[in-house]
Amino acid sequence: MSAVDLFSSMFRLRHDGTVHAEEFTMRPDLDGWTAVTMRAETTADLKSAANWMRHPDGDEVMCVLSGALRIYYRTGGPEDTDGELRVRVGAGEAFVVPSDAWHRVELEAPTEMLVVLRAEGTLIEQRHGH
Repeated sequence: MSAVDLFSSMFRLRHDGTVHAEEFTMRPDLDGWTAVTMRAETTADLKSAANWMRHPDGDEVMCVLSGALRIYYRTGGPEDTDGELRVRVGAGEAFVVPSDAWHRVELEAPTEMLVVLRAEGTLIEQRHGH
């Protein structure tokens, strides 16, 4: 294996213990664990910025390499468009979003982050009114 560009690739950590690098794509049918590094100037640059997400098959770890972000949890139903601010995560910090928690992310500054999650079974809902 040769060096891999972290910002255009992702690593799949498979059940058999092997690791496979492939082109970045987040789909709810990916089995096993996925590690992906993302770079975004604004929240709008994140593919899922306007969405609520929930990962029923495992926790998600968000590691901020540079910049800062805010993680919101939805405390009500779909009509809860903004959610409740749960935590601010700055450079060199990480936060674990527990399995099954509806959450979304907003950037405070241009940010680079490493995310490790089980994407399989991920549920996505559009934020109403955004």
